[in-house]
Amino acid sequence: MNYKNALQHSIFKTISEASEALNLESYVIGGFVRDYFLERGDAKDIDVVAIGSGIELAEKVAQKLPNNPKVQVFKTYGTAMLRHDDVEIEFVGARKESYTEESRNPNVQPGTLEDDQNRRDFTINALALSLNPSNYGELLDPFNGIRDLEHRIIRTPLNPDATYSDDPLRMLRAIRFATQLDFNIEKESLNAISINKDRIKIITKERIVTELHKILESDTPSKGFILLEKTGLLDFILPELTALKGIDEIEGQRHKDNFYHTLEVVDNIAKNTNNLWLRWAALLHDIGKAPTKKFHKKIGWTFHGHEFKGSKMVYHLFKRLKMPLNDKMKFVQKMVLMSSRPIVLATDVTDSAVRRLIFDAGDHIEDLMTLCEADITTKNPKRFKRYHNNFKIVRDKIKEVEERDHVRNFQPPVSGEEIMKAFNLKPSREIGIIKEAIKEAILEGEIPNEHHAAYQLMLKEGEKLGLSTTS
Repeated sequence: MNYKNALQHSIFKTISEASEALNLESYVIGGFVRDYFLERGDAKDIDVVAIGSGIELAEKVAQKLPNNPKVQVFKTYGTAMLRHDDVEIEFVGARKESYTEESRNPNVQPGTLEDDQNRRDFTINALALSLNPSNYGELLDPFNGIRDLEHRIIRTPLNPDATYSDDPLRMLRAIRFATQLDFNIEKESLNAISINKDRIKIITKERIVTELHKILESDTPSKGFILLEKTGLLDFILPELTALKGIDEIEGQRHKDNFYHTLEVVDNIAKNTNNLWLRWAALLHDIGKAPTKKFHKKIGWTFHGHEFKGSKMVYHLFKRLKMPLNDKMKFVQKMVLMSSRPIVLATDVTDSAVRRLIFDAGDHIEDLMTLCEADITTKNPKRFKRYHNNFKIVRDKIKEVEERDHVRNFQPPVSGEEIMKAFNLKPSREIGIIKEAIKEAILEGEIPNEHHAAYQLMLKEGEKLGLSTTS
C-alpha cells in the first residue's frame, strides 16, 4: 500500500529530489514510520537510510534547503544530521552488521535495504517508507511490523537470542518500548531476555540510565520495572529494589511487599508530576527498608531509620550508575530522607512541626507533599479517604504558617555581621550559638520571624554567654 499522506512534511520531497540527483535510493525508516501508524503526534526525529552514502545525501539535502542548515557529520558511524523546521533528521547509509561477544559495537559493511531492516531491533522499527519517485510513499514491511503494531507486540525481526546477545541494550529497549507504548513482549523474545540478562554487563551505565529515564517518564512506569524484575535484569541494574521484594512472616506477623508497594507509588506520582527526579525519589523512597528491617516480638516488623539509610544509599546508587552527583542527586536524597515527615505530622499538626517541615524542605515542600500523597497505596477506601484528608489538613496548615511566619528559605532576621557589631566580636563560635538560638526560637514559635524580636533575643543570648554590648 502507498502512504504518501505520511510524507506531508516538505523535507521528504527535498530528500527525494536530493536522492534522485545523487542517483541513490532513500527511505524513511524506524520511529517516524512507527509513530505515524500509532498516531502518536508530530515527530521531532526522522531517520533516513540511503542505499549509498548517508553523509553525501545529508549534504545534498542541506544545499537544497533555503536556510542551508549546518550538517553534523559522524564519519566513524557513517551518519550525518541536520535540523530543519524543528525536526532533527539523521541520515545513514544502509548497512549490515556483525558482532563480537565482547562488544555491542558492530563491524559494519555497506548493505541493501533488506540488510538494514534485518539489523533493526524490532519489527515495528523496521518499517520503511520509500522516498523514491518510482514508488514514493510505498510501505516496505518484510517482518509484518504493521501486524505487530495492531496486536501491540514487541518482536525482533530475527532470532531474539542472537539479537539480544549481539546488542544487549536492545533488551532494555524492548522493555522501554513495551512500557511507553503499553505493548507486550512476544514470549520467545521475553525468554531470550532472561537467557541473555548477564550480557547487560557490557553496556555502559550511561546508556542503561537513558533507558531507565524513559521507563520512568512513561505513563505507567511499573510495567517496565516488573518486566525488568521478571527477566532478571533488575538484579544487575538496581539490586536495591529487588532487595525489597517478598513478604516475611514470623509468629503470624507479616509486612507488605515493599517492592510492589514502591511500584504503586511510582505509578501514583506519575499521574501528578512529570518531574523525572521526583519520580526517581518515588522509586527509591523505601530502599533503606531492606537493610533496616527487624522483627521485634512485642511490636512486629520495624524499619527504623530507613529514610536516613535510604538517603545515604542514593549517593552510592547514583555513583555506581554514573548519574549526576549534583543538585539533582541532592534533591532525591532530600526527598527520600524527608519522605515520612509529613506522614508523621498528619497525626499531630502543630505550628512548630509545620515550621520545621517548611524550613527543612524549603522550595521543595510541594514536591515532598506530592511524594507523600503518592505513598498512600491502601486498598481500604475509608483509610484512603482519611489519609488524603489528613494531608489536606497538613497542606492548609503549611499555607497558613508560611503566610504568617515566612520560614521557607529562612534567613535569620539578625545577621552575623550585626551580632559582631553589637558585641564587638570577631568571627567566633559565639556568633553561631546566637544565630542557632534565634532560629530555634522562631521555629518553635517563641518569637515572631522579625528583626526587633530577634534582636532582643540576641541581647539575652549574648548576656548568657558573658558578652557585653558596645553601647
